[in-house]
Amino acid sequence: MYLFLTCFNSDKPAQNKYMTRKIIIATLLYLYSLYSLAQTKLVYAFPQEDSVLKATIYKAAETKNKELIKSLEKENRDDFKEVYLDRFSMISSIMKSKRMVAETDAHNYLQTFLEKIVLANPELKQLPIRLIFSRDWWPNATSIGDGTIVINAGLLVRLKNESELAFVVCHELAHLYLDHSELSIRKNIATINSDEFKKEIKRLKKKEYGVNAELEKLLKKLAFNSRRHSRENEGEADLQALRFLRPTDFSLSGATTCLKMLDTVDDSALYGLLDLSKLLDLPNYPFQSKWIRNESVIFGQMKSQASGLTKNEKDSLRTHPDCSKRISVLEPLITERKNGRNFIVDSTLFLQLQQRLSLELIEQLYIEESYSMNLYFALGLLQQGSYRPYALYSIARVFNALYEAQANHRFGLVTDKEAKGNSPDYNLLCRMLDRLRLTELAEINFYFCRNFQSMVTEYADFKMEYELAQKHKNKSTQ
Repeated sequence: MYLFLTCFNSDKPAQNKYMTRKIIIATLLYLYSLYSLAQTKLVYAFPQEDSVLKATIYKAAETKNKELIKSLEKENRDDFKEVYLDRFSMISSIMKSKRMVAETDAHNYLQTFLEKIVLANPELKQLPIRLIFSRDWWPNATSIGDGTIVINAGLLVRLKNESELAFVVCHELAHLYLDHSELSIRKNIATINSDEFKKEIKRLKKKEYGVNAELEKLLKKLAFNSRRHSRENEGEADLQALRFLRPTDFSLSGATTCLKMLDTVDDSALYGLLDLSKLLDLPNYPFQSKWIRNESVIFGQMKSQASGLTKNEKDSLRTHPDCSKRISVLEPLITERKNGRNFIVDSTLFLQLQQRLSLELIEQLYIEESYSMNLYFALGLLQQGSYRPYALYSIARVFNALYEAQANHRFGLVTDKEAKGNSPDYNLLCRMLDRLRLTELAEINFYFCRNFQSMVTEYADFKMEYELAQKHKNKSTQ
């Protein structure tokens, strides 16, 4: 209203009368627009992405890949070219999809973050660094090797502060600075082109029996050597990351607190262990214990608080293995400085991005039709009590999608099965979904929507899913 009133001029009565009418009309239109928006309010409005920024980052990665291929020497050129093309295909799958976060404030935050680290470490200035967030749910960060560094939403939402994020960025920068990706590529290509390896392949071709078993053994040996080399790289990257952190103002303790979190991440849920029997115990449709009752010998020995794997099995499957050993190496080297701080760039934006990406990773899972995982996170969000309208809408939406997938014989394509490496509560959810009949899926969603509709009456999105749930229920019970 202040902008309207500044147009008023007491020296011109006729013009004032005209302007008064304009003010009244504009005010009415403004109030009407507010009323209209309230009637069609969306559950959650995602920030606008910068398509130019996204295209620019993609083009830089594409140009770098072409330069690498052009610079290849003749020896084993085809092998290197194939690896680089495969690697760029992986980069492209992130950057050309909704997986990449190209929101201006998120990008600017990361670039400011990166600038502080590079400014304190001049040796990093010549590296072709492209630092981005992805909407991927699993807690990981990756230095792809061409200069692209990806920090997953699933990792960011679990970090406590910027000093932990600084260690993550420095660790991935260390991989790039130490050229670990290129060294690994050269090592593997040299191995498969060695006389010894070729001789072994030639011998296997002449064999009539047991070829598959011996080939599997050979590939396992290659995988073991690659894994051992990769773990050596992790330790080296940790030490280099600490060197990059020292001249900055970030707290060095972020290195060990981050690794401690990663050491337990496979057995800890983002929102706490799901209580399905409570979340889905609905008025007029109580939760049925048969949906999750343990009747499988395979999972009969699973402990309720762990994944069921031995320590060695867990270590072999983890994205971040040997964390306890890595911590023991770093801890004696950390002497906290007076200027070491947990937040330097923007503590408010850090927390905002965590909250935003906690929703966007759920949305990404829905886009990818990972419906059981989408439901897992949405139920967790509801259990935690944050972003309740979005959680309720997401649950209603995915139950409708699950109903349609089962009706169209696509259920196995959009849901996971129980697996020994899953968290115990996710296994229970997978078990429940696997046992639900079509009519039960429809009824759960209908009664779920009916129970919570009073909390989201102003949201058009939820209302639409509720109406669809009602149609599914009517159809399945005919």
